[in-house]
Parts: sequence; C-alpha cells; structure tokens
Amino acid sequence: MAAIPVKVKHQGKLHEVELDPTSTGETFKYQLYSLTGVEPERQKVLIKGGQLKDDTDLATLKAKAGQVFMMMGSPATGDGAVDIGKPKEQIKFMEDMTEAERARAEGATPAGLQNLGNTCYMNSTLQTLKSVPELQEALAGYKEAPRSGPSNADFSRFGLGSLGRSGLDLAASLRDLYKQMSETQEGFPPLAFLSALQTTFPQFAEKAKNGHGFAQQDAEEAWSQILSDIRLKLKIQNADGEKQQAAESGSVDSSFIDRYLAGKIESTLACDDQAARDGGEADEKSHDVFLKLDCHISKDTNHLRDGMLAGLEEKIEKKSTVLDRDTMYTKTSRVSRLPKYLTVHFVRFFWKREVGKKAKIMRKVTFPAELDAVEFCTDSLRKQLIPVRDKVREIRKDEEDMNRARKRQKTAHKQAEEQEAQGKSDLEPIQKAQEKGKDKKQGKDKDHDVEMPDATYKTDAEYEAERAGSLKVAKKELFDLINAELADDVGSNKSGLYELRGLITHKGASADSGHYTSYVKKQGALDPRTGKRKEEDGKWWWFNDDKVSEVDADIIETLSGGGESHSALILLYRAIDLPTAEEVGE
Repeated sequence: MAAIPVKVKHQGKLHEVELDPTSTGETFKYQLYSLTGVEPERQKVLIKGGQLKDDTDLATLKAKAGQVFMMMGSPATGDGAVDIGKPKEQIKFMEDMTEAERARAEGATPAGLQNLGNTCYMNSTLQTLKSVPELQEALAGYKEAPRSGPSNADFSRFGLGSLGRSGLDLAASLRDLYKQMSETQEGFPPLAFLSALQTTFPQFAEKAKNGHGFAQQDAEEAWSQILSDIRLKLKIQNADGEKQQAAESGSVDSSFIDRYLAGKIESTLACDDQAARDGGEADEKSHDVFLKLDCHISKDTNHLRDGMLAGLEEKIEKKSTVLDRDTMYTKTSRVSRLPKYLTVHFVRFFWKREVGKKAKIMRKVTFPAELDAVEFCTDSLRKQLIPVRDKVREIRKDEEDMNRARKRQKTAHKQAEEQEAQGKSDLEPIQKAQEKGKDKKQGKDKDHDVEMPDATYKTDAEYEAERAGSLKVAKKELFDLINAELADDVGSNKSGLYELRGLITHKGASADSGHYTSYVKKQGALDPRTGKRKEEDGKWWWFNDDKVSEVDADIIETLSGGGESHSALILLYRAIDLPTAEEVGE
C-alpha cells in the first residue's frame, strides 16, 4: 500500500509527512519526533474520535492526500528542535592546524633529532628517556636557578632557547628540548642541549680526528652522565608513604631519579681463601644505589638472564688483613629495591690494547619482552614480590582459558547451526563407523539420527559480563596481595615483572665508530573522556636521528646481536601496571 502525503500542524507550523498505512501510530509519532523534537510520549496527535494511540493501525484512519492533523506537545528541552548538544571542542581539520597542534594530534609521528656531527649517541639517549612520561612531567615543573644574561625568547626558533637563562643547566636544557620537540614533527636540532652537555661534561666536546664534527661517543656513557646530573637537580615532592622517611632524614623533597629510575643493592664481599676464613675474617656487607644493571657477555652468555646473573657476581683482588697479603674475593650482590624503570646495559665494549680502542663483543644475546627480575633480588624482597607476581600470572592464565573456551564455543555453535541447516550430523568417518556399530547392536535402523544433548550457548555480551565480573574480583585479590611497604614506595616495582619500553642499538665494530639508533614502544591512544590510555597496537617508533618510522614488534627480536648489524646496547624496562585503589574501590 502506497504512502499517503499528509500534513501535521504543530505550534503554527505545517510539517509534510509520509503516512504509511501499513504501520502503527508509534511509527508515525517517531516520524513527527524527527521533525519537531517532541518525544513520542509527550505528543498528542488529534484524530477523528480522539487521540492517536501507539497501537493504532494507521490504515483505519482512512487518511487522504493533503489531510491535516493537529499535534500538541513540547519537547523536554523546552524548544521545538532536537537538542543534540554543542560539541565540547570545535572540530578542526589538519590543514587548519598549526605545526604544534599537528604534532600533538592523535597518531602524529613524533619529532626526530638532527645529527649535529656524530651525535647519534646523544639523540638515541634523549629519545629513549623521553619515553618516560613521569620524567617529562617533572621537567615541565622544573625551575632552574636564576642567572644573569639575555632572555631565551630570541633563540627558541633555532633550538637555542636554553642558552639565555639555562645554558649550563642540563635539566633545564632537557626540559626546553622536550617542549620544543612536542611542537613539531620535523627533525629538530638539539643545539642548546648539546652545548649544555659539552659544558657539563667536556668529554663530549672532543672533535673527530678527521676534523668533521665531533668524535663518536658511547651512548651508555651519555645515558649515565645525563642521569647522574639530573639526579642532583630534579627534585619532586615526597608522596604520602615517603613523608615519614623524609621527616626522619630531614628532607622535604626527593630526587626524581632516585624514585623512578634508581634501585638499591646489597652486596657481600667474602674472601675465597679458606685460611682467611679460618683466621676469623668476616664478610663485608655494603649497600649501594644503582642507575643500571649490567649484562656481562662471555662465551657462555646466550640470554639476558645469564649476563645479569654474571654481573651480580664479581671477582676482586685485594689485601687480606688476616693473611697480610693480596688474595681473591667474591662480591655477590642482590637487588633490595627495584625501580619502576629498570635500565639494563649490555657490556659489549671493552678496551682492546692491540688496536688501542674500544672493541665490540658481537655475540648474540637474546632478551625478553617481559623480564622477571625476582631472581636478582634479596630473599626479603622476593617474599614481597612473589605473591603478586604469581597472582598476575594466574590471572593471565585464567583470561587465556576464558578466551580459548569462548573460541571453542563459537566454533561449536557454528557447527551446530550448519548441521541443523543440513538436517544431519557432520560426523567424522570413524565416528560414523562407531555409530553404525552401536545401531547394529541395539537393532536400530542404520539411518537413525544421533541424539545430541541440548547445549546452552553464551552471547558475546554474556561472555563480556562474565569476564568483567571475574576480572574485577581478581584485581581486588591482586591489590590485597601488594606489600604495604612497597605500596608506600611510589616509584618502585611491586611485582618484579617488567615490560620492555625502549632500547638503544649500536651498529658497527667499535664504540668509537658505527651508528646509534633507538626504539620506543608506541603508547595507546589517549581517551579524552577518561584520560586513560587505550589498548596498544604493539608497534614501535624507530628513531634514526631525524628519520622516524613505525615498525612491527618482530623487528625488536632481531636486535640481539650476532654481527655488526644493529644490536641492543641499553634496554629500558617499565614495571607492569597493577590495579590501583581507585580501580578496586578502596
């Protein structure tokens, strides 16, 4: 039956509507809602004999073309139009954005750093450190000591913004550099930071022997020197759990590096000579702070774990007070505090006397995407970490089991639907033979159908609800297992598990030559409503000086060494995320 063009008068306006005689009054009201903004439940449509009801068959109205109906009612918003709300932010197209806005847009390629003459070691170090969001936040609030001299405003456009007020302040130069990098997608010249680095540590100002640019340097040395300088300058307020310790020490603020990137280690120095022990020589105990753990590489080192364990045991020759002569000692170390960000250094370079330079150990040493550092810790710290670590693994296994069960159910459901559509069972040949044998024994007809038990299949929504409920309970159980002492230590690792977030690589045969690059794992997109990061896509940014490209995770697995090609030199691990008090409703 063809639609009938009618008119509806509402608040002095005539609206033309196509009335479908095969539909109901409810459908007609929703048509009017799209025109007037008046919700169906607030409408009064007058027809012959009364008001139009939702279940009225429109064919009974016997409407004619051009017939006018009267409608009364107003929308809940108080005006005659549908209130779709004003966008919170004005939509802006890429071509209308400034360079800084484009750089901050979701999915934008980050800025690279120009090579200023064998400065790839510095560029790679800076890009990897930039992957620590807490560092950028702390630097943004850093105030350097006032100095006399011109303002830095005139130098900013050339990357020299720090020269005016903070030319000698490495932390201020790093702060300014990261801010400038966040406002562009082009390769940026880190001139001011290089100047500050060379002023603070003159070794990096050495010129190349061929007269072209600066001499190549070791990225590990740059990493260590930069962190050691920032450690002294960049202070942050103590968290609630640290206030008591701060009060005891008389310190109001703590070092950012000590909180997030520095760990603590306990060592025991024992004499290897039994005569010294028999003579009463006691073991020496010591406590130190570390900014990185070393992975020593020998002919037996195949995996990161092997080299890290080797790095925690050291042979030292010194004089024994009991024996009154030099003898060998063994220094055994274990970690007593794991930082949120753990730096691991592959000791690939060593001084080779024959050639008079640092040679490179080419051996392939694999490293994991997730590092379990519990093995490297003291017994007391292990007791605090193991319950949380094991619970994390249990939760992951449960999630994997649920996902597998979900896939099996979907497959079974699909097969059942196909069998039902075909009107017969899709059994394998062996199963068919078995069924035939059963039928013969029971005297049944060979075409007798196999009786299948009724199966209840869960919808995706039911599975998601079940998963969310289980995950909520598991998170609460995991949160309750976190040691109270570790919970108060804001920048520590509370599970012993780390995920790889960045690495610096070296290509070449010696530390004094070759080329450095860095890889940083991409973060998930930021949800503007919740302020939280969405799930990551698993890809990485490859920073090759001013060239920045996106690469797959498979590339990272090829950086274990084994030749002069790119091999990992520094790894930056971050503690895995654990549920917070807010997430579990504490």
